[in-house]
Amino acid sequence: MIRAAILEKPLTPIGIQTLPDPVLEPGAALLETVYSEVCGTDVHLYHGRLAGVPYPIIPGHINVGRVEKMNGDLRDADGQPLQIGDVVTFLDVHETCHDCWFCLVAKASTRCPSRKVYGITYGLQDGLLGGWSEKIYLKPGVKVVKLPPTVKPEAFIGAGCGLPTAYHAIEQACIKLGDTVVVQGSGPVGLNSAILAQLAGAVNVIVVGGPSHRLELAKQFGVDAVVNIENTTAEERVAAIKAMTAGRGADVVIEATGFPAAVKEGMAMARDAGTYVVVGQYTNNGDISMNPHLDINKKHLTIKGTWGIDLSHFYRSIQIMAKHHNRFAWEKFISGHYGLHEVNQAIADVEHHRVMKAVIDPHKKITST
Repeated sequence: MIRAAILEKPLTPIGIQTLPDPVLEPGAALLETVYSEVCGTDVHLYHGRLAGVPYPIIPGHINVGRVEKMNGDLRDADGQPLQIGDVVTFLDVHETCHDCWFCLVAKASTRCPSRKVYGITYGLQDGLLGGWSEKIYLKPGVKVVKLPPTVKPEAFIGAGCGLPTAYHAIEQACIKLGDTVVVQGSGPVGLNSAILAQLAGAVNVIVVGGPSHRLELAKQFGVDAVVNIENTTAEERVAAIKAMTAGRGADVVIEATGFPAAVKEGMAMARDAGTYVVVGQYTNNGDISMNPHLDINKKHLTIKGTWGIDLSHFYRSIQIMAKHHNRFAWEKFISGHYGLHEVNQAIADVEHHRVMKAVIDPHKKITST
């Protein structure tokens, strides 16, 4: 029997249920969960802010585990055979059809209507398809990636979904060597964007965010300057960016806050003929007011939206971790490990910014006090 954390419906306490061991269909595998992350998406999931969620659900969409069972000859994303005991992760996005107009013509598989996601759009009725469980069922066709020897499970889960999400944003930003990049937001997506901006060739990376402990972590990851939103106004923040960029503004600004008001502010931080990438608006938090002539057209501003990830973002993020693990210790993102019995506390801590990254360890024991 397998213990799993179940969210029955939004805004209700998450409980623990015991589920039977699954029977593996051909091409399937079973992982023993090592770690699963808690991210902002899980907070939205708890509050019912995401469309198409088939409650009850086992949350946990980015995971790392050990191969415990397989039914057939399974291979990883490199075409190499999987073995019992391999430490692996997998792309949470599954059932992308690669046959529809968005997949084949638009080359935008993240908008495929058949696309489903572990821990988000698979419900409990679909099986052990979320990481807040002692074991995870890998459906046939799930894209599996072995963790390289230099990527510790703690580092991988510390980076979590923030790294491939940031990778997609950086890809959209088209950063050039020597650019100045401003990142709005100092959560996992924001700080991973700051890391990747440096690797993409930016010579000046500025993080605008808070609270102060997150900005200190940004400095540890090599950013050149920080602006604290807790003691500045929007006008002061825009003025600070202009002062650091010879009055012009940044070449690229990446929004990773989740707050609509940050968008107009960030557009003002970008230089004329600059680029603005929106990656943080994952749920509908309301509207903003802007002037299309002054804020976009006359400014000659390029604006790009970023939604989801595909295998290329996920796979290449792991390659980056393998190469740069000595420079960027992604495990520093982790603020605490939580057992299944502590998932409600984990969600609350993430929601209220008491932690940078909460990690679920399904095998963590209950300790007596």
